[in-house]
Amino acid sequence: MKVLLVEDEPSIASVVNKGLTENGYSITIAPDGIVGFQLAAANEFDVLMIDIMLPGMNGMELCKRLREHGVYTPVLFLTALSTTENIVAGLNAGGDDYLVKPFKFAELEARLRSLHRRKQITLKEEDVFHISDIVIDFNAKTVTQHNEPVSLTSTEFRLLEYFVRNKNKVLSRIEILEKVWGIDFNMGTNVVDVYVNYLRKKIDKRPDQKLIHTVIGMGYMLKTT
Repeated sequence: MKVLLVEDEPSIASVVNKGLTENGYSITIAPDGIVGFQLAAANEFDVLMIDIMLPGMNGMELCKRLREHGVYTPVLFLTALSTTENIVAGLNAGGDDYLVKPFKFAELEARLRSLHRRKQITLKEEDVFHISDIVIDFNAKTVTQHNEPVSLTSTEFRLLEYFVRNKNKVLSRIEILEKVWGIDFNMGTNVVDVYVNYLRKKIDKRPDQKLIHTVIGMGYMLKTT
């Protein structure tokens, strides 16, 4: 697995590099956000590990810029900021998962393997979906409705993708948090509800043909039948 580590603390970078290399990973290290952006934009990696507190360009801004430039490699944030607000901010910036410092090495490897599997599954699945008057191209990361482009953030796009790949199924908020944000517990926030509302405002405006339905007490469902 090819991993880019963007970390400005030499001691942490050295320990992570040594441990992952010994286990067969190919590690490239960037000492700041600017170099990290250049490497991630110009090379193919399986996972990006990005510290949030970075010189030059912080990890959240780095992730945002990569997504804006069409780089959708899975991002694992490494952070000492463990509050719910900081975690949500990182995931909303386009991150796929997070790991709070200090972390156990076994957990780091588990997170990397999970992100790599998720990427492989996505690549194997169908590239283009047609839902009602909406066309989603998962390869190009584009959405059109009535042949007009729809602008979605990276988080909104991942949420739509999860709904589409699980159409006509009731999805709980916990399932959505796990698959879209990489969180496997209830954070006690309404981040899922907020982003479902964002998505509805952009693609689900017709009152006579609603796509995303609220299932009271259970979650949400994208209904096509």
